Amino acid sequence: MASKHTIATRHAQGIRARFASRFLRSLLRLRRRSNRFGGSQSNDEGIGKRIRTDRIKIAAYASMARAVGPRRTWSRALLFKLRNRARIHGVSRKRCLVSEKKRVTRNKVVVAISREPSRADTLRKLVPGGDSMDTCVLLEETAHYIKCLATQVTVMQSIADRLLL
Repeated sequence: MASKHTIATRHAQGIRARFASRFLRSLLRLRRRSNRFGGSQSNDEGIGKRIRTDRIKIAAYASMARAVGPRRTWSRALLFKLRNRARIHGVSRKRCLVSEKKRVTRNKVVVAISREPSRADTLRKLVPGGDSMDTCVLLEETAHYIKCLATQVTVMQSIADRLLL
């Protein structure tokens, strides 16, 4: 019978393999898309580099969340956020072309109670979907999220090392 450590190691290797394959497919898709549109040539090279960096970051997060699947709250929240981001950006581009109206907002006075956020509140801001979790589940999801981020870093470092050789 396999020990808990052996099972956890196999599971981590499975996530690593799934993440690596999904991430590489996403990078290939980004590369094909940029080649199809004549590369990322823009007037300001810094803007093109920033856009490319953002797209790689989004591909890494999406690949990580898809590799884990919908079992975890943070992966569901991350996938939901990425889907909504794609919808909003697609719709906002169309809206900008149609009308450019300025919105006038009234000055509102907001009275805020000043209290320092607890460590759990700070952690809720860092973990995707953390605002809807109680403390026990938050700690469990945070541990899993950190393991997945470490896996993401390992895979991306190995890809970068192989590209430099």
